Amino acid sequence: MSKAGGKMKAMRKAVEKVVHSNIIRAIIPSGMAVAGPPLGPVLGQRGLNIASFCKDFNARTAHYKEGIPLPCRIHVNSDRTYNLIIHHPTTTYFLKQAAGVQRGAMYTGKEVCGKITLKHVYEIAKIKAEDPPLQLTPLKQVCELVIGCARSIGIEVVRDLDPVEYGEFLESRKVIVEEQLRELQEKKEAKLLRK
Repeated sequence: MSKAGGKMKAMRKAVEKVVHSNIIRAIIPSGMAVAGPPLGPVLGQRGLNIASFCKDFNARTAHYKEGIPLPCRIHVNSDRTYNLIIHHPTTTYFLKQAAGVQRGAMYTGKEVCGKITLKHVYEIAKIKAEDPPLQLTPLKQVCELVIGCARSIGIEVVRDLDPVEYGEFLESRKVIVEEQLRELQEKKEAKLLRK
């Protein structure tokens, strides 16, 4: 073996293993953390006590309505302890609540599933600006992010919104959603029959 090869082998032994994945990013429904998949296996791989994590998370999110999606950052320490950072609910959750819709558009850019005003965008941006990743971001940029997210799920941002007209829009939208769900069900059944 050459001198360089021997030195490389000695260096490999001297260097400790570096663990790069000490942060877990997850979206967990409030008050519904359970030891089963998908959360349980991820926590188990890092050696965390899954039951105590679930109990801690559910206690810290007890003031939220059950089932609200909460983005979380779990910093795993080397001694198998963790620091849990819970952010505000996702932007898409806020947008769907403001628009009064259950799901986004199936064909984004070709259909509109709901409408919100600029006031809604501003209020959502104020809430999301408190999250740690966006704390140093100007409010104008956060508003632009919210508008981009609204476009991606098929929600139109308008200046003024007439409640009566919007109610009629939502009623007509229900028919379209039912038709789309029926099409999806037919496609699923067709795939099952092929197998």
